[in-house]
Amino acid sequence: MALSGMRGLSVFISDVRNCQNKEQERVRVDKELGNIRTRFKNDKGLTHYEKKKYVWKMLYIYMLGYDVDFGHMEAVSLISAPKYPEKQVGYIVTSCLLNENHDFLRLAINTVRNDIIGRNETFQCLALTMVGNIGGRDFSESLAPDVQKLLMSSSCRPLVRKKAALCLLRLYRKNPDVVNIDGWSDRMVQLLDERDLGVLTSVMSLLVALVSNNHDTYWSCLPKCVKILERLSRNHDVPQEYTYYGIPSPWLQVKTMRALQYFPAIEDPNIRRSLFEVLQRILMGTDVVKNVNKNNASHAVLFEALALVMHLDAEKEMMSQCVALLGKFISVREPNIRYLGLENMTRMLMVADVHDIIKRHQAQIITSLKDPDISIRRRALDLLYGLCDVTNAKDIVEELLQYLSSADFAMREELALKAAILAEKFAPDLSWYVDVILQLIDKAGDFVSDDIWFRVVQFVTNNEDLQPYAAAKAKEYVDKPALHETMVKVSAYLLGEYSHLLARRPGCSPKEIFSIIHEKLPTVSAATVPILLSTYAKILMHTQPPDPELQDRIWAIFNKYESCIDAEIQQRAVEYFALSRKGAVLMDILAEMPKFPERQSALLKKAEDTEIDTAEQSAIKLRTQQQTSNALVVTDQRPANGSLPVGQLSLVKMPSISSTAGANAIDQGLAHADGTLSIVDPQPATSSADLLGDLLGPPAIEDPPGAAVSAQQNVVPGLDLEGASNAADALALALVGVQSNSVQPIGNIAEKFQALCLKDSGVLYEDPYIQIGIKADWRTQHGRLVLFLGNKVTSPLDSVQALILPPTHLKMELSLVPETIPPRAQVQCPLEVVNLRPSRDVAVLDFSYKFGTTVVNVKLRLPAVFSKFFQPISLAAEEFFPQWRSLSGPPLKLQEVVRGVKPLSLPEMANLFNSFHLIVAPGLDPNPNNLAASTTFYSESTRAMLCLIRVETDPSDRTQLRMTVASGDPTLTFELKEFIKEQLISIPTPTPVPAPAHQHQNQQHHRHSLQGQLQV
Repeated sequence: MALSGMRGLSVFISDVRNCQNKEQERVRVDKELGNIRTRFKNDKGLTHYEKKKYVWKMLYIYMLGYDVDFGHMEAVSLISAPKYPEKQVGYIVTSCLLNENHDFLRLAINTVRNDIIGRNETFQCLALTMVGNIGGRDFSESLAPDVQKLLMSSSCRPLVRKKAALCLLRLYRKNPDVVNIDGWSDRMVQLLDERDLGVLTSVMSLLVALVSNNHDTYWSCLPKCVKILERLSRNHDVPQEYTYYGIPSPWLQVKTMRALQYFPAIEDPNIRRSLFEVLQRILMGTDVVKNVNKNNASHAVLFEALALVMHLDAEKEMMSQCVALLGKFISVREPNIRYLGLENMTRMLMVADVHDIIKRHQAQIITSLKDPDISIRRRALDLLYGLCDVTNAKDIVEELLQYLSSADFAMREELALKAAILAEKFAPDLSWYVDVILQLIDKAGDFVSDDIWFRVVQFVTNNEDLQPYAAAKAKEYVDKPALHETMVKVSAYLLGEYSHLLARRPGCSPKEIFSIIHEKLPTVSAATVPILLSTYAKILMHTQPPDPELQDRIWAIFNKYESCIDAEIQQRAVEYFALSRKGAVLMDILAEMPKFPERQSALLKKAEDTEIDTAEQSAIKLRTQQQTSNALVVTDQRPANGSLPVGQLSLVKMPSISSTAGANAIDQGLAHADGTLSIVDPQPATSSADLLGDLLGPPAIEDPPGAAVSAQQNVVPGLDLEGASNAADALALALVGVQSNSVQPIGNIAEKFQALCLKDSGVLYEDPYIQIGIKADWRTQHGRLVLFLGNKVTSPLDSVQALILPPTHLKMELSLVPETIPPRAQVQCPLEVVNLRPSRDVAVLDFSYKFGTTVVNVKLRLPAVFSKFFQPISLAAEEFFPQWRSLSGPPLKLQEVVRGVKPLSLPEMANLFNSFHLIVAPGLDPNPNNLAASTTFYSESTRAMLCLIRVETDPSDRTQLRMTVASGDPTLTFELKEFIKEQLISIPTPTPVPAPAHQHQNQQHHRHSLQGQLQV
């Protein structure tokens, strides 16, 4: 298509904008790229003007996200054009399309250098801009001297010198050797005398990078920086164009104070006095105004000044003034300002001795814990955590415990951990510590790590005076009707060890203690049963002379669990039963636990090892880190074990312990309560041949549409999903949510359901009166869910009803739900699930309750979804390929081309698969654009069924892929294929039209012949 003038570019842009979908746009772009490629290939005599037209189109196509892998030479050649329009296009397109390691850039170095040393200022700016954007070692070695000359030249205009300073900054970051340290100290002093604020701002950016690497060389620049701050603070000789909402060049002020923070403490009294006068003026002159832009600029200067005050270790009077100013900030209505006030107050707390001054604002900080913004709540929690000491620990911990009941689930783990650490560090007496931890477990058991209750056991064991009190408190909690499983563990342990100390108290006989603990046995998971068995054995040991009735009851329990499938439970039951029949031997073996050796708390050790830096650490650590970039603080806020982040000053969640390890820790004296387990994945075997392609044909995606259709439709007639006529299934498949109630839910119900599809505990539903949480345990085709029904208000909830509407493939049994939930109480309702056969249908919980005159009814999808019955399995090549070959063709092996896929990279897709227990084996497929995965599916009908998946992607179009799924069961193969497709596509695709029967036969014949060729 021949184009004249720049009209062709406008027409092309209009055509692209008028495309109805992505496919049309791609066709139009491919056509244009073909035309450009032909012109570049055939018309060797293209003028600079003609090249400019086509290069502009290439840039536009590149900006649309398409790969442009040709025409780079033509773009680079435009740099040498004599006229500005063509040269401008060459510089811009080269900056966008080429990186610093591209070979073509070497061809342009001489041309770029000629423009830099030339007399044309416009060409100089173009060249400096491109070099600054690309950087690279070749440019830095060849062009740095010329850029330095431009920067130091007194004959160049400020515009060129500004660009030269920023260009040199980029070259220095890429290759610090381009700046001679000895010579540049005097040069920087000379540059800091510059009167033009634009040049001075660019030079200050360069200085920040230089002093971050070596501040000793640039001590002579320090007085100059102070003078610059004095000039700006007095608004002396500051042009109007550099005044932003009445603030003289806030960007230069921030950069200058940032540079000063790289120098150690200033010893010269005159310089120090001048600098503190400037900082005092900034602190006194900053206030909150209505104009947002002015607030942003003035606060940027203010908070940098606060960082500098902390770095310089100012006098206590100035520190007090800073705290007073921040106290004013945390009380304003604007949330951003409150956040900054809390964060900077936390900084001051960590680098200055101002605890007593900040304590005056403790009430306001506690009020911030109830702020609607979770970011502010997190900062308030961080500040309270740092503010706590012996004098105020009791008040702060009690506030945290009170806040725990209403806190977001996202914060409860952090809250529980910090409250436990503060209680241990600053406990006025051990009985108060025991009270706090037991309250903590009672209110937020799901978010209390095992290390916390392990530590309570250690304290109680090592302090004899504390043992009767701890046993009595445990008895109080066990008497409650609804109890968290962690509370069952700690209470059972304490009562097993020390309940004999309560024997003279009413209601504390061994038989009564056993009865109230045994009531909890049906509600606990397999991880807790070993602890309860140990408790029964301890009670039996302490009952002297033996009570025949109690002994028979406990022996019956041991007999029941002697055939348990869990090896840990079975071993304990067998051994305890045998030991209990030996009389006095039991007394010796199950004697009270000896005292633990004195050692550092696992919690406090975690606090020391894993506290995450925030900006307040910059004033201490930044000078030692010597970062090469402009960034003042570089923090890694990823938790060590992959758990959710818990805030900037928070602690990483303790490592979880498996059921066996958790139970053994009790019997082994909790000696390894802070240990961790690591699992090393075996390296998968690789293959040079496309062994996965035995039935797939070539790895290209562009199959005829009929291929995917026939593969799918060939299996559909043989399927009996049994879900169309069942009313409960129809309801389960529908979009389920809150019915038309006056009470509105808190948060998005669909998002909560999706989150529980990926994890086994969390909130299913919440409104102002009730919170429904779920904790689940999945083993093969069996699942055990516990519904936590928590009453959030001080009045009872009446007429509580819960009905499970299961699909036909799930067998579900819900324990009795109480009709009334007491005020501020939590009720646990176990739900047993058995998967009968493969299906993607979802169960529904029909839940209703009454609060006063308000009746609330909700229908909630339960996360007993298809992927919960997967057990990950990683197969090596020698295991995978024989299975893959044995499953030949529909209905056991189905293939489909899926379009409309979310544009995921291959690592993102692998992470998505892994989150659903479909284990991706890297390197198993020899094609780097494909991935292979495996899992094991469990149900009553299939038992353990191996599933194999292969996904072939097109790197040029991430919106489509070809997927092949294989298993030994037709229904499972179809359901798994549809399940994976649901996770990948962003828009549901219509049901494919069945292909003619002869098409199946032809394609089947083609595949078998292809298989024969590959085997040969």
